[in-house]
Amino acid sequence: MITSTDLTKKYGEETVLNIESLEIPKGQTFGLVGNNGAGKTTFFNLLLDLIQPTTGFITNNDIQVDKSEDWKPFTAAFIDESFLIGYLTPEEYFYFIGELRGMNKADVDKFLQQFDEIFNNEIIGNKKYLRDLSKGNQKKAGIVAALIGNPSIVILDEPFANLDPTTQIRLKKILKSLTEDKEVTFLISSHDLNHVTEVCERIVVLEKGDIVKDITTSAETLKELEGYFSV
Repeated sequence: MITSTDLTKKYGEETVLNIESLEIPKGQTFGLVGNNGAGKTTFFNLLLDLIQPTTGFITNNDIQVDKSEDWKPFTAAFIDESFLIGYLTPEEYFYFIGELRGMNKADVDKFLQQFDEIFNNEIIGNKKYLRDLSKGNQKKAGIVAALIGNPSIVILDEPFANLDPTTQIRLKKILKSLTEDKEVTFLISSHDLNHVTEVCERIVVLEKGDIVKDITTSAETLKELEGYFSV
């Protein structure tokens, strides 16, 4: 379980995140939506201990993330291209992540086979560095790398952005299949309300750092969200 307690982040006098209490149970597919500046990426950065909270804290499986690194072995994320190592080829990067997760090259190769359709012969075997790939292919590599080693918590910021429609559909199918056994907790932010309502069983709406909606996804959720953001 992930819990946030009295969590705030301020820059000067501006409060960019203010979450008094939030619990994300194990196995939940959790969606985070909001306009630019709502605090989505700030929350993820705090969860990954990339920035320090102004007040409060986040725990990941009872581990306070800014006090211990014991959460890192079972937590994976892809926020943006800065998570990649640009001077490596995709294969080198996947093997590097696999080694960190206790996997050998054969294990990684076998794992990657399930993503052949998503890679579409554009990532593996082309002898290109990650920095030279298109934004969409960088996104594909980053998401797949985040899934290596069977992490129990996966954090994805805007996973559908820069992907073509076919890849978006394939990615949604993969995410849904990975969540069926309720062993993996996914935290997904997206500006695309259609995608997030299709994939996530719970959606929290942030506005200027505050939680304004906490919805269990249903057939009416998309309409509710569209109504909220159209006002």
